[in-house]
Amino acid sequence: MRILEHPILGKLEERNKVTIEFDGKPVEAYEGEPIAAALMAAGFKVLRYTPKYNEPRGVFCAIGRCTDCMMIIDGAPNVRTCITPVKAGMKVETQHGRGYWK
Repeated sequence: MRILEHPILGKLEERNKVTIEFDGKPVEAYEGEPIAAALMAAGFKVLRYTPKYNEPRGVFCAIGRCTDCMMIIDGAPNVRTCITPVKAGMKVETQHGRGYWK
């Protein structure tokens, strides 16, 4: 599900493949790409659930301005995954509600 060749940006540059953990499952990603992009490429679209109505949210703005992509990263809640780069071994969790420190 990745765009390997963009009509304007050209070919996807080569990066190191790494593994991150998403809700306890291994996910293959490219080092340095946004976490949200890696999850979307792996077929995951829901990143968090809203506090009041428990509604699913995914990527909306993709530039770090909204809060739809917030997740728990390595135990830290409310991380905007559309602008946070992947690092090998990250633990990524779906956020339910406002998120709380563990």
